[in-house]
Amino acid sequence: MSGGVDSSVTAKLLADASNVAQGYDLSAVFMRNWDTRDESGSDEGCEWKKDWEDVQRVCRMLDIPVRMIDLSREYWLRVFEPSLRDWASGLSPNPDVWCNKEVKFGALLDSLTKELASSNAWLATGHYAHKTWDTSVHPSKPRPMLRKPLDLTKDQTYYLSSISEKGLSRALFPLSQLTKSQVRNLATEWKLPTATRDESMGLCFVGERKRFSEFISQYIEHKPGPIVDMTTGKQAGVHQGLWSYTIGQGAKISGMPQRLFVAKKDPETNTIFVVPGAYHPALYVERIRVRDFCWIWADGEPWQVSQPSGLEARVKYRHCMTDEPCTVHRDTQGLHIVFRTPQKGIAPGQIATIYSGDWCLGCGVIDEGVRT
Repeated sequence: MSGGVDSSVTAKLLADASNVAQGYDLSAVFMRNWDTRDESGSDEGCEWKKDWEDVQRVCRMLDIPVRMIDLSREYWLRVFEPSLRDWASGLSPNPDVWCNKEVKFGALLDSLTKELASSNAWLATGHYAHKTWDTSVHPSKPRPMLRKPLDLTKDQTYYLSSISEKGLSRALFPLSQLTKSQVRNLATEWKLPTATRDESMGLCFVGERKRFSEFISQYIEHKPGPIVDMTTGKQAGVHQGLWSYTIGQGAKISGMPQRLFVAKKDPETNTIFVVPGAYHPALYVERIRVRDFCWIWADGEPWQVSQPSGLEARVKYRHCMTDEPCTVHRDTQGLHIVFRTPQKGIAPGQIATIYSGDWCLGCGVIDEGVRT
């Protein structure tokens, strides 16, 4: 439980089910994954304490035992530190994706080994996602399939696309057939203490920050470099580090006749290249190369991927977008995703998640965007 309305309603749904027919033996876990003392040297006013208090209030109301597990070290080493290295080198990582793999369905599952020893033990979360079981190959050995939820506006399969088949097999997603508005209404109807809490939009487990660049600058040394207009070759400004801008982002340089947008980064020269206008051709790519692709079924790469014609699929390269039609194929240089129509503002380091219909197959890290 996180202290938010989604995990609170999840707990209530399971508590009600345990009182009827399904008989769940419920207990709750709160993960402390960020140590505020790393920023300020003090725990005063830190967000995790408020979250922990809300979790305890909900669990007292539902008569569910709860405990806190400190995974801040694991989060720092497995998620935040690697992300810092990527940001410093000019990439655009997504810590929330790796948090689910490395912490929630990684370190947390490892810490619950005793509790999950039974084949009937599950880890329920407040994610908006759906799970079904495939029995087409081995009816006696069903395999879990990660699918999109009813509320596509809250679909969180993108964030879950890196988890393993083993982790997914243990997961329950009680909100899969509910919309966000229904969840809010249920929380209000049940008078849950978190019913009116605002939705968190910050970095996973770190919380919201007024200015992301200011937050990251506490951990990455400033490395000023030129901002160059690709169309003229002239310097338009100075950046404080490649991490301070994302490809596709407005550069916010004063005194320019037209708004400039980031089209490219060059780590070797520490240069950010910009172009005028939000729809400049240099902002678009026709295909991407992806590294470290992990299929949720590790042995389940579709055979079409290795064929010249490739696999007809759909792709997301950020959470808040409609998946786009694409073709996926593999060659000696790696996995390639070719878009049906050119896509804008794709940055190396972002996560590309592949879907077959509403079935999430897995994800990889974007290595390069290619314009032809």
